[in-house]
Amino acid sequence: MHPTIGEYLSNIEVALRRIDQQAVQRVVDILFDACVSGRRVYTFGNGASAALASHMACDLGKGSAPDLGQGLHDAAATRLRIIALNDNAALMTAYGNDISYDDVYLEQLKNHLEPGDVVLGVSGSGGSPNVLRALEFARGRGAVVIGFTGRQAPAPRMAALCDVCLHAPLTMMEQIEDVHVIMHHAISIALRARVAAWHRALEPALAVAD
Repeated sequence: MHPTIGEYLSNIEVALRRIDQQAVQRVVDILFDACVSGRRVYTFGNGASAALASHMACDLGKGSAPDLGQGLHDAAATRLRIIALNDNAALMTAYGNDISYDDVYLEQLKNHLEPGDVVLGVSGSGGSPNVLRALEFARGRGAVVIGFTGRQAPAPRMAALCDVCLHAPLTMMEQIEDVHVIMHHAISIALRARVAAWHRALEPALAVAD
């Protein structure tokens, strides 16, 4: 039986109180380190998780940039180098048609991934083959691996491949996706504040260099 509206919202409220906030903070730390060291971040998923991967690339890339709106002026601001692999429809469908849909992210990582880069896979179930294969490759290549998943039965498979795995403590896919978006927004806001503070601390040194 499907939950009523009140039950649905109550389940989300309870789940939010059970989120591992230390793990969320670790993701912020990893993304900040990637930003200031010039490492690249790759996100991907399927369906609504692909939409979230795109949402992440948008919010984290734009929101953490301290020099927005300055046009051609180069303020030497460090920006997060982040891209959603599922945004390239032509390449994804080429790999899916010619090789296997299971390898649409793995094959892209082979082109770009370097040790120390960050790979962030989103799978509500934790069992999406193309996400798991990409995460496994990333671990072997020396990347930092982050996962977003829920508490469905396959989730431990994904967690085993991750340095940090954020679990929405739910089994209903719609509710897992809701919590994923909230965790992402919390990460985005925290990262924005941290990068802005880092740049403010650098401003005196940049002024002397000029």
